[in-house]
Amino acid sequence: MKDRKMIDLPAPAFTAETVAMMQVGPNPSPRQESPLPIPRRRTIIETPAADAAAPGVKKPGRFEECVALGRRDPAAGLALAKAWLAENPTPEARVAVQLCLGQTQSAQGDYAGAEQAFADAAANIPPAQATAAVPLYAMAGNAALAAGKAERATDWFDKALAIKGVTDNVALGGVQADRARALVAQGRMAEAGGALDEAHRLAPDDPQGWLLSATLARRNNDLPRAQRDIEIASNLDPRDPAIGLEAGVIAVLDNRDEAARKSWESVVKAAPGSDEAKVATGYLEQLGPAPTSSVPTPPAKQVP
Repeated sequence: MKDRKMIDLPAPAFTAETVAMMQVGPNPSPRQESPLPIPRRRTIIETPAADAAAPGVKKPGRFEECVALGRRDPAAGLALAKAWLAENPTPEARVAVQLCLGQTQSAQGDYAGAEQAFADAAANIPPAQATAAVPLYAMAGNAALAAGKAERATDWFDKALAIKGVTDNVALGGVQADRARALVAQGRMAEAGGALDEAHRLAPDDPQGWLLSATLARRNNDLPRAQRDIEIASNLDPRDPAIGLEAGVIAVLDNRDEAARKSWESVVKAAPGSDEAKVATGYLEQLGPAPTSSVPTPPAKQVP
């Protein structure tokens, strides 16, 4: 049996693009205050138009074109991916087409289909490149989580973390944070806390990990820990409206209404029109107007 050709997609180790692609599925409603939030989605892949490539610059290949089409028109991207799969491509090419298929299915809300596509892509990774399967397992886990299958999501994240040889600690920290979300969904709070501690160890500068642990601590009524972690998150990303929103929730639960007001007002100012700003506006309305100092009005002078 011939050795398989080395696969160049996804890369044998994590890259910025594969880390970004691990975010699958929509955020839960920001009006749901208690669930551990999903980190905000990042751009999947920035792919220039084929006819816009500068002279001498390599034009995007079939995978990039598939992903770009899926982003513009998920139905067309899905049709393209299925047509490509019907060509019975080599195992190496199947990784690419199944990755594109999974992303387009996710964009259409077919998370079960996306999970299967990512799993099929991982199955085509040769053992010599096992680390290339890690982001695919993580994407399968996120798809399962978006479909409400938290236990299955945890299995995928555990499978990703069990692979040896990954050197990108930031990416591994992201997988641990995703695993924590799956554990929270199952009510396994102590294990979720341990996963987030590991995420902080691996990726101490990731503000989303600190936001997650602040939210978890707040839900566990550990307000000192929640305040510590949200301050770290805010220092790392002071303009993230999700962090400002959570900072206000923690403050108001700690009877620091004015601190909460400032946090929510900053969200409305920094991200007007966003979902977080809408929630912050509702919270501000519940909080009521800021108190005014009652300074006595001096008596009016009498006209002689």
